[in-house]
Amino acid sequence: MAKEVFGSKNSIGEVQIASDVVSAIAGISAAEVDGVQAMAGGSINDIAGKLGMKNYSKGVRVTIAGDKAAVEISVTLKYGYSIPEVSAKVQKKVSQAIENMTGLEVEKVNVRIAGIAAEEQA
Repeated sequence: MAKEVFGSKNSIGEVQIASDVVSAIAGISAAEVDGVQAMAGGSINDIAGKLGMKNYSKGVRVTIAGDKAAVEISVTLKYGYSIPEVSAKVQKKVSQAIENMTGLEVEKVNVRIAGIAAEEQA
């Protein structure tokens, strides 16, 4: 599958950014929100995690059209946190990070709560 790439030109040349980079930005920024336990992902991502490889775009789908982006992100939250509050923080943080780092206009950030993680017993 070809990677989606967007770019911009100026008098010096061209800058191209792969959609995987935008996905990684979304995943990293979402993981930084208090109340987010982990990004949700498939079995391939679980295997990569067990091998010590980090996949920051796990659970993230980005669609780019021109200079606009739409993000779908799946997360597991920590038990005891307000789902609406954490989801709103994820939406805001992801949108700001993508806009600040890439210049893309983020049209929407859809958050899917894939699970709740209980606190580990001591």
